[in-house]
Amino acid sequence: MQVVSLNGIAVGYAGRTIFQDLSWAIGPRERVGLVGPNGSGKSSLLRAIKGELETDRGSITRLAGARIGYLPQDIELPPERTLIDEAGALPPRLTEVQEELRRIETRLADPEVYGDEGRLERTMARHERALARFEELGGAQHESRAASLLAQLGFAPEEHDKPTAQLSGGQRKLASLARLALESPDVLLLDEPDNHLDLAAKRMLERFIRDYEGSVVIVSHDRYLLDETVTQIAELEDGAFTLYRGNYSGYVSARELERLRQQRHYADQQKEIARIEASIERFERWASQVVNPRHIKQARSRRRWLERMEERGEMIDPVRERRRMDLVLQGSRGSVQAVELRGVSARFGDQTVFENLDLMVRHGERVGLIGPNGAGKSVLLRMVMGQMKPSNGQVRIGPSTRVGYYSQEHETLAEFRTRTPLELVRHTAPLAEGPAVSFLLRFLFRYDQVRQPIASLSGGERSRLQLACLMLEKPNLLVLDEPTNNLDIASAEVLEDAIESFEGTVLTVSHDRYFLDRVIDQLVELRHGALTHHPGNYSDFLHSPK
Repeated sequence: MQVVSLNGIAVGYAGRTIFQDLSWAIGPRERVGLVGPNGSGKSSLLRAIKGELETDRGSITRLAGARIGYLPQDIELPPERTLIDEAGALPPRLTEVQEELRRIETRLADPEVYGDEGRLERTMARHERALARFEELGGAQHESRAASLLAQLGFAPEEHDKPTAQLSGGQRKLASLARLALESPDVLLLDEPDNHLDLAAKRMLERFIRDYEGSVVIVSHDRYLLDETVTQIAELEDGAFTLYRGNYSGYVSARELERLRQQRHYADQQKEIARIEASIERFERWASQVVNPRHIKQARSRRRWLERMEERGEMIDPVRERRRMDLVLQGSRGSVQAVELRGVSARFGDQTVFENLDLMVRHGERVGLIGPNGAGKSVLLRMVMGQMKPSNGQVRIGPSTRVGYYSQEHETLAEFRTRTPLELVRHTAPLAEGPAVSFLLRFLFRYDQVRQPIASLSGGERSRLQLACLMLEKPNLLVLDEPTNNLDIASAEVLEDAIESFEGTVLTVSHDRYFLDRVIDQLVELRHGALTHHPGNYSDFLHSPK
């Protein structure tokens, strides 16, 4: 039994086909991770399944009575409502029954109804049926279920009356997820549900996804989350749709084995084709020297065999390597003590963010700074960059240290918003126009994009542009604030490879656990205004005694 079936669907946008002939079936209780490069159509596919986007061809069949819930990437909540108001809002079915109950109760207060025994009896019967329906749909337990779901997603009871305007981006996502889950849809479609969540919230989200009663389809660039929650990976790339069994790590292994197998089969077929073409050439040469009908017939037979192979689609394509940004971080030897914080404090008015922090980052170290949202991680990085002064204490940068900064909100691009990537690159390094354009193409920009305003770029494109500038600046200390946010998985992997080969020092804030596992050799946790050091990567931290 399939909850949703997609049959040869096609979706296009602005004259461009995003995907076509896509068929897929989602069964009950499935956990699927939908992956692919930015722009491959993942969000469009979710919207088509939900019914918000009309397909150009094909059909989508939903099981009779099946409910589909969709959590989009960007969440906007009414600012005048509270967290519990928003999360506990009644779903449409309950709202309809509640409105029916109100209409009936209004009629019960009408003298023409309560003064007429027959009409009163019929109205009471309707009221009883509506109450039974309200109970059947869980209306009586709705508020307590909302509170329970909020607790499951990490909200404390004292936060229930917080206005939605005061919620962080991640909290708004979780509030919307709680509201959606209360409707108990048979299929939950989650588009980047982990964006802006800290590590603790991500772990709660993982438990929620694993325990959910229905099916879940997740679009996410968080490879750790995909490893922890899904049992299938659906890859959407270049319009092609491929299903893999297992979690993300299993998918990476299976995809690489498939690539190697195709490479071997292609090489074997090319050898066989070369052998046959050599025999054709040999028979044709003999036929030209001594007119021999048998040699001519043999040459024609082998040539027809090759042509039929091509007509039947039996020719194996060469392995096409995925196009990735060409990022190389060329650091150099810097000061032994790259960064030192002594007794550093941050206060804003009466609020103390952190106090009396000490931190030493030496040349060649890879340090990950973690902690809950609001702990002051980005504030600390801005102090390292000299963008903010500490309330107390000192921040010292080594005399031979050249700092390169990647900002989470792309602030480094702010003064160039109305200018173009080409202008920014030529401002960053002394490049002629031709080499500057070629350089930007290596970071997956199109020819037309290099002369468009930076403000028109997507989040992922601006992230790649920041990385391109870091490459040109050639720092020996990288200060990175959430560098994998907005990057697709392929680009995040390129960044990780570049950092592994980087000669200098790295200080990074990240909630990307896969990234922390690959590039970090020590973690520093900022919590309750204090720093705690943990040797090793994220997995070492997670399994260390607390």
